[in-house]
Amino acid sequence: MSSSSLISRTSREGAVPSFALYVEGPRDQSLLQAWAQRVSPALAAAIEASAVILGGCRPARAAEQFRALRARDAEARGLCVLDRDAAGAPRPRPVEEPGLEFFTWGRRHIESYLLVPAAIRRSLRLPDDDARIERFFRSEMPRDEEGLGALDAKPLFAFQGEFQRLLGRPVRPAHVARAMFAGEIHADVQSLLARVRAGVGMDGARD
Repeated sequence: MSSSSLISRTSREGAVPSFALYVEGPRDQSLLQAWAQRVSPALAAAIEASAVILGGCRPARAAEQFRALRARDAEARGLCVLDRDAAGAPRPRPVEEPGLEFFTWGRRHIESYLLVPAAIRRSLRLPDDDARIERFFRSEMPRDEEGLGALDAKPLFAFQGEFQRLLGRPVRPAHVARAMFAGEIHADVQSLLARVRAGVGMDGARD
């Protein structure tokens, strides 16, 4: 079911106000769904139904689309999720739209929250005696949150990127997210999932 059909159905039935989750790209949606699946299958389904892909860091486009949603449902709510990107990188002008909130990752990109060696190992089903990914993290990766937050993680997961050169095959972000245990999901991600849960009216609901 598409986002628009869920929005219309929800508005007609009057269950909860309509909700839209604006994300930069398809990968953002797939990662959020994978993380949500680890803690709540119902929340993962809600993300799939409510996600709207912006095609980049485009908060003004989110505001424009949300205005159209509010014209159909005056009580609608929205949440726009944006990468922080590098310090000093050009940013779109901030926008304000009643009912629409913005969430910017504490780390540079959403991919930065996949830097969990054990989850990468599980996603590739590496044998127990293969320690390449652990050695790489010990020797090449920052150890603290500040360093991980500033790191550009996207090239690590790219085709022919550093992980693929190291391990001989692609490391697919969505596979890593699906391989993560609930306790390995970063607090920033947990915070966002909690806001989505509230937005879709699942607070206090059982999965």
